[in-house]
Amino acid sequence: MAEPQDLGGLPATREPHDLVVVGAGPAGMAAAATALDGGLRVALVDAGSALGGQFWRHPPDDVRDAVPTEDLHHDLRTYRTLRATLAAHERTGRLTLLLDHHVWTTARAADGFTVHAVDRGRPPAERALVLRAPAVLVATGAYDRQLPFPGWDLPGVLTAGGLQSLLKGGGVVAGRRVVLGGTGPFLLPVAAALAARGAEVVAVCEAAAPSAWLRHPAPLLRNPAKWAEAAGYAGTLARYRIPVRTRTGIVGAEGEGRVAVVRTASLGADGAPLPGTERRIEADTVGVGWGFVPQLDLLLPLGCDLADAGDGTTAAAVDAGQRTSVPGLYAAGETCGVGGAALALSEGRVAAVSVLTDLAAPGRPGVRPLAAERRSVARHRAFARAMAQAHPVPGNWSAWLTDDTTVCRCEEVTAGAVRAAGVDGPATGHRQVKQLTRAGMGWCQGRMCGPAVHCLVADRAEPYTSAERLIATPVTLGALADSSALPAGDTPTEPT
Repeated sequence: MAEPQDLGGLPATREPHDLVVVGAGPAGMAAAATALDGGLRVALVDAGSALGGQFWRHPPDDVRDAVPTEDLHHDLRTYRTLRATLAAHERTGRLTLLLDHHVWTTARAADGFTVHAVDRGRPPAERALVLRAPAVLVATGAYDRQLPFPGWDLPGVLTAGGLQSLLKGGGVVAGRRVVLGGTGPFLLPVAAALAARGAEVVAVCEAAAPSAWLRHPAPLLRNPAKWAEAAGYAGTLARYRIPVRTRTGIVGAEGEGRVAVVRTASLGADGAPLPGTERRIEADTVGVGWGFVPQLDLLLPLGCDLADAGDGTTAAAVDAGQRTSVPGLYAAGETCGVGGAALALSEGRVAAVSVLTDLAAPGRPGVRPLAAERRSVARHRAFARAMAQAHPVPGNWSAWLTDDTTVCRCEEVTAGAVRAAGVDGPATGHRQVKQLTRAGMGWCQGRMCGPAVHCLVADRAEPYTSAERLIATPVTLGALADSSALPAGDTPTEPT
């Protein structure tokens, strides 16, 4: 047998991985820690430069002390415990931690799966990397769902998640006067964090009505921690005198070179702006979020079954053990539907126990902790379903679009062109609209415009599913060539 390779910072080991976990947010961290404690050898891969995903996003370790962000986080005790567990296993060589690595595709192999990634932690060159394991767990989370409005392509208009990422990842406040809009509880922590860092949050425009929650009392009563968290945000907003305007939407933005004025309007029961209710608010920054879309890029090419997430999107279909329809493939966290960090943690642990069981690993956890985690999953999933029903996308949101409103910002495709192709033309879904108009063919590959195009041209009862792509993230031709040229050796990680 050949000598172990120098893996450029990776452990030079001949032992194969039992499990590859893609995504190092709450679900991925919990899954990796549970699997490692159960005796498995794990590779944990994430595109970020630090553990935690979007929920526990931190500045890189080398600047963390200079950019304090601890006050912007929740449940840091769990984060620190998981991080310490992973660090201990990394020291023993059982964990291969690959940060700044983007997974661009996964494929089935005779003995399990191959996971193709590129190392972007050492610019300017990208290094190809292939991981092999009998089991893969996808915990890639979700991304902001956006609905266009006139002026949303102006500099200064960001997603709500983008505003939060700037704060948590670098302590950056994107603007001085900020208006937030969309729907869902996520707007509240973003508003609170911006205010705590010195921004003037002029208004939070919530499209839904709080009374919608009264139709779902059981999930609320079973999740008192959610109420406590919401009360904390409400106290912060009251302290900074931030108005929350319900049944209100952002219907336009104006400015020369950057947003300067935001237009809001009261919304009717159908989501259309009510005549005579429009307001103009001076602001230099807008943050908008209409919930999230599960990130399925790595699951779709493998033929994984999908399920209606209940919020207008599809998610990975999993059984009670977080197994997908593809043997050896597992999913956890918001890939299975958006429901928050507590749900993601429980799903990650359940998925890891399933991997331990399916691989017949010695020393796997017993039934009792698994049963407790499954009850937690059921409780938090019920809350997530109630949240989706209380904060739906307004049915007639497209009423605030003009024909010249840009829908696809990458390819500069307007609402008029989308309607001509879909509503008045031959296309029956966002994929056909893409073929006719190029909407969704740009750098973001439809992540920004895909849900909106779907709503404009498809049956609203049909949930949105992102297009299947063999390449999930942009990758250089050099890295592709390196990946295809990797030898079929017997080492688990084979960077060029």
